[in-house]
Amino acid sequence: MNFTPETSMGEILAAFPGARRALFSRYHLGGCQSCGFPNEESIASLCARNGGIPPEEMIDHLVSANEHDKSLLLPPAALQEMLHSPTPPTLIDCRTREEHDAVKISNSIFLTQESQQKLFAENPDQCIVLYDHQGRHALDTCAWFLGHGMKNTKVLDGGIDAWSREIDPALPRYALEIS
Repeated sequence: MNFTPETSMGEILAAFPGARRALFSRYHLGGCQSCGFPNEESIASLCARNGGIPPEEMIDHLVSANEHDKSLLLPPAALQEMLHSPTPPTLIDCRTREEHDAVKISNSIFLTQESQQKLFAENPDQCIVLYDHQGRHALDTCAWFLGHGMKNTKVLDGGIDAWSREIDPALPRYALEIS
């Protein structure tokens, strides 16, 4: 997609799952009520009301951040191959406890505060693959892991849903109900 200063933030967020994280980390925008923005607001408007950030700079940052996010995604087939290697990655489920209890990828660990602290205390070079339902929210967790020195952390592209479609069709698929 070719973004212009007139592009709405809703369009940006739909195209780039990590856009809110990227805007918050660089510009402190979109993370709370005081620095938030409506989906209808344009990039130009957001930039103008936040100190006159050049819109092209913000667009370049969002494109670069999206490319970085893409580099963190691991296709299901690549994960399957890694899981059958002599040194398989640690597979971490970032979904809710209810989702994990209902359906999970074999040998995955449910992410808790305790399991996270244990991982952070172990080898920072270990390979970790995070997954969620559809591969979008695990990118935030991946950024957290990377920021804490776990430099070999990836995200299952498409999440458990893609795993079920592409690798293990016996694994039940599901849809989340949002109220």
